[in-house]
Amino acid sequence: MNMKQTVDYLVQAVESQRTHRIVTGNPIMLMAGLEDAGFHRALRTADLVVPDGAGVVWAARHVGQPVPERVAGFDLMHELLREGDRRHWKVYLLGTTQEIISSAHEKLSRQFPGVRFVGYRDGYFTDREDGAVIAAIREAKPDLLFVARSLMTQEPWLEKYQDALQVPVMMGVGGSFDVVAGKLKRAPAIFRKLGLEWFYRLLQEPSRLPRMLVLPRFALKVMKDGEKVLKPSNPS
Repeated sequence: MNMKQTVDYLVQAVESQRTHRIVTGNPIMLMAGLEDAGFHRALRTADLVVPDGAGVVWAARHVGQPVPERVAGFDLMHELLREGDRRHWKVYLLGTTQEIISSAHEKLSRQFPGVRFVGYRDGYFTDREDGAVIAAIREAKPDLLFVARSLMTQEPWLEKYQDALQVPVMMGVGGSFDVVAGKLKRAPAIFRKLGLEWFYRLLQEPSRLPRMLVLPRFALKVMKDGEKVLKPSNPS
């Protein structure tokens, strides 16, 4: 689906009040899914996976299954918040540091005054605190839950607790709160158009270099194995 179709689909998801877990797929996630059974399960069982990364769009085209367009998670989050602004949806923000999530909450509240932000908290909690976090979210009864945690925690955590959370639309948003809060700048349009958003972020966060080294491996894997990368079998 393109962006409009995706938003329309998720509006219906909110209105149905049935849980939908959305994954914003990128090459790093796909490679992690090939190497980790738990992460693979989190991707495979999602209700919807959108082509977030430019590399995923390229790979789909390369194997002869092109997608209509890239559906970037940052943009999708804002499109859903615009719908929430009009429809007075309830939203819960979870993840990153307390400073960043507080700032993101403040800025999004000003930008979308029609949204009812019913709660937020940082993402630095232990497994033993999961129950309390879930209870707080359930009590708030949000229509949308946006989660920003580490790569290997975010999707598996949502997959594990999807039924317990009972949120109509829940989605991992990675570094989106950092951009909203102003800690990071989003890549200019020309970088996004050329599929170089990853490079712009690397310039801001050189510590991401080891993670980015997955990208050439992904490209080689697509050229070698094609469809197996986009639809991998369960890893052993």
